[in-house]
Amino acid sequence: MAPQPHSGRHRSRWSCWAVRGLAIVLMSLSGGGGDALSLDHYRQSCPRAAAAVTAAVKQAMAKDRTVPAGLLRLHFHDCFVRGCDGSVLLDSTSNNTAEKDGPPNASLHAFFVVDNAKAAVESLCPGVVSCADILALAARDAVALSGGPFWAVPLGRGDGRVSLASDTTSSLPGPGATFDQLKQAFHAVGLSAKDLVVLSGGHTLGFAHCSSFETRIRGFPGDGGGGDVADPALRPSFAAALRRACPVNNTARGAGAWMDPTSAAFDNAYFKMLQSGRGLLASDEALLTHPKTRRMVALYAASQGQFFEAFVSSMLRMSAQNQPGEIRANCRRHN
Repeated sequence: MAPQPHSGRHRSRWSCWAVRGLAIVLMSLSGGGGDALSLDHYRQSCPRAAAAVTAAVKQAMAKDRTVPAGLLRLHFHDCFVRGCDGSVLLDSTSNNTAEKDGPPNASLHAFFVVDNAKAAVESLCPGVVSCADILALAARDAVALSGGPFWAVPLGRGDGRVSLASDTTSSLPGPGATFDQLKQAFHAVGLSAKDLVVLSGGHTLGFAHCSSFETRIRGFPGDGGGGDVADPALRPSFAAALRRACPVNNTARGAGAWMDPTSAAFDNAYFKMLQSGRGLLASDEALLTHPKTRRMVALYAASQGQFFEAFVSSMLRMSAQNQPGEIRANCRRHN
């Protein structure tokens, strides 16, 4: 059974906080040149849109525990390339390789959830709700339905017509990124070092394939490039468990590890794991290499409430990157 969202009392508390946070975000960001986002954008034209998206996410979560992580990652990868314009949803064509087929996006999934949500919304109000907005709503629902905070999503994004795989390698930091590389990628989209730490907390959901952390568990630089020497930042018992999950010359496509012990629940376990030498990716460990971000990791490990509040604020800031565009009839191809 899929995890349930917070109680009405908690939900109301987070929603009220999100509205206050949204006002700050919209005042502090100029956006990407699109029309202003609004909490009541579809109030008249498609009032049941958000409920239809939530229903599609719930249905998918009941069958596949990896859906929440997939949707959250889709939204992140969409917003980091050309803004939050749904370009990551476009399929490649005979004369163009789209973002979803770029190297950093090879393991993206849960596209079907957006397709199902779009079909449901189109049946209610054809040609009104953008795929970019549907993805933003679905990412919020993925978090809330996994036990995380709920927030009001500002809407009114347009769907982009351009999607290039070549954009992904320069815009999306990989699992082996250093702190400076991460900071540069976040700065490029108007996000701060605090946003970097907070949004990395989204790794509390999901699974990482062996290739994402292979260099941390054996042949770590400094041991001559061979053998089973692991990154010394990893707890030895944790590194040994990862080597068992990812043996040398592994051929199992599904081999890897969950991001934290409660990978189906949105919580602050990721930060606790990181503090105890059990951060999975090199890009996770990078957060501990700078005093300021290390203090933030400690703060969110100690207080799930403060992490949730910060996560809402950072999500609002990231997803406010609005671009003018169309309303696609099919999320996989432009009109």
